[in-house]
Parts: sequence; structure tokens; C-alpha cells
Amino acid sequence: MTAINTYAVILAGGSGRRFWPLSRDTRPKQLLKLFGEDTLLQHALKRLDGLVPRENVLILTNREQEAEVRAIMGDALPAENILAEPAKRDTAPAIALGIGWVAARDVNAMMMVLPADQLIRDEDAFRTCMAGAVQAAYKTQALVTIGIKPTWACPSYGYVERGRRAQVSGLNEDTVVYEVQRFREKPNPDLAETFLRQGNFSWNAGMFIWSVSAVIAELSQHRPELAKFVAEVRQSRDLKATLDAQFSTLPQISIDYALMEKAKRVLNIEASFDWDDVGSWISVAKYLPADANANTANQELTQIDSHGNIVFSTAGQNISLLGVQDLIVVQTADALLVANKHSADAIKKIVDMVPPELH
Repeated sequence: MTAINTYAVILAGGSGRRFWPLSRDTRPKQLLKLFGEDTLLQHALKRLDGLVPRENVLILTNREQEAEVRAIMGDALPAENILAEPAKRDTAPAIALGIGWVAARDVNAMMMVLPADQLIRDEDAFRTCMAGAVQAAYKTQALVTIGIKPTWACPSYGYVERGRRAQVSGLNEDTVVYEVQRFREKPNPDLAETFLRQGNFSWNAGMFIWSVSAVIAELSQHRPELAKFVAEVRQSRDLKATLDAQFSTLPQISIDYALMEKAKRVLNIEASFDWDDVGSWISVAKYLPADANANTANQELTQIDSHGNIVFSTAGQNISLLGVQDLIVVQTADALLVANKHSADAIKKIVDMVPPELH
């Protein structure tokens, strides 16, 4: 669907706290089998089939999770297509590393930057949308973002404010492109409601598409220290040594702040595919089987007078519920979590209190 010189960089780092005890520091959300037999990272790789050649798919993780990523990928990718950051920074340094990594292979390439931890089930619609985005980025030499049509006034997402429709010739009829007026950070609930009513806002999905030359030009103008790092990665004969020496010195800043809010021209395409960032056990529950009492679980339950509970177990044991409601129950071989659903966002805080071997 796209040219052979199109690359995809999958960002597969992050922490493993929202889904504790199933997730751990070495096994964050994208390395979990939450939806069937594949991890979210495997889903992210497979939906690129037919869009980007496997040899052009690069996975960027961190050293704490590198071994697990390599084990999950097996022979699905060449070993040299997996790279670990030596320190935890933010998305701008990570993406700069990805740009330099692609540029070392083909400085004339088009590239996508994609998170590994999102659930997208309509893979055909995803491929069509991304192919259109690559064409739009190629024809305009703009930086392109994918936006998600808001379904509610979520205060936890960043937003993209769209302007007029952009005129880009030669795109498929399903690819509707807008000029980006500005990026808006996570709003308070009232402002999020205003965004929703205005109708020209998308959730920022953290997906970016551009030509290597265009993004390097923008970095050179707005973040010269990141452009310098890109050049050094591209020219490095010992990439690990280069990263060890330089990566931790880069500014800890997001790609939105560092570049997207400053770039000369940014375009937005609203996704035609389904999307869920799967931010908590509450999100996972939407995709689990439910009984007549709205209990959702990944296994059979025994229950009496219990309502609205979420159960996820990998321990292979019977779980029985009696007279309880709105609980999250997660069971693994070495840990058990019982939490109120209304405290789902606070689960990561309890990880600091459990024994270190359970982190």
C-alpha cells in the first residue's frame, strides 16, 4: 500500500504500573496478553503487514524491558530492528533516536511513529488511513498527525484543534486532511466539554507521519540539539556507545512541546478506525465477556448477588464473588489485587508499597 522506503518506528517503552499485578517494570501494558493470545505489541506489528515491510519495522524500547520485547518478537523481526534506550527520557528524545535510526538506513524515507500500547481492531481501516497519511506527508512535506474523534469530554487526553480543510491532490477519498491550528494540552473537564461542542477537536493519538528530510529540517530550526543528536545517530559506527554517551544528556521533553507545537505546517487526519488507549482495567473490561449482573471476566466466575465487578486471572484458579460490587480483582501466580473500581487510576500508587520483587 505504501512505498518500499516507508518505515515504522514502534515506541514500546513506558512503565508497568496501571495493570499491576499483571504488569511489572519489565512487562508493561504493551507486553501483556490482555486481548487474546497476542500482546498489544504483537498486535501493533501485525497490523502493519501489507503497509510496511517487516524489515522496515523498528521497535524502540528500554533496557529494562529489552529482553522481554526480544522474547515476544522471536523471529518476527530481525534482531537489529530492536533497540533499547539507555535512560528514560520522554517522547522527543525517543523519536529523535528513531529518526536518526531510520535516516541511517534511508535518509529519503517516509516514516511513521506509532505507540505499541493502543488497541485497534479494524486493521484494514488502519492500513487505509495510514497509507493516506503517508501520501499526504509525502506530497506536502508537512508533519502529519492522526486524531481520534472524541466520544466524550475526556480531560486525560491531549487535543488537536483543527482549522480549515487542506487541499492535497491524489489522496484516496477516505483521507480527509485538515490544517492544525494548535495543540491543546490536557484540559479541565469544563474546557473539554467546550472542545467537544465546537466539533473541530481530535484526541491526540500520538501517531506521527513525516518524511525524514522534513522532520530533520523542522528539528534543525526548533530543537537544534535534537537535530544534532539525529545526525550523530545517523553517522554512528557504534550506536550503543553513542547512546550511552549522549542519550541521557538530551532534554526531557515531549515531542508535542519540542516540535509539533512549533513546526511550520502540521496536518491532521481523523482516524477512520476504532481506537482505545486501554488506560486502566476499566478499559479492559469493555472487551471481556459479561454476565447478567455486569460482571466482566476473562474466565468463568462463581458469584452470588455480585454486580459490576472486573475479574482477570492468569492463575488458573476458581474465583468466587459473594455480595460484592464494583471491585477489580486481578490474580497472578504471585500476587492478588482487590480494588474498588473507582480507585482504578490509583493502582500504580500501591506498587511503591509492595515488596520490590513484585515491582
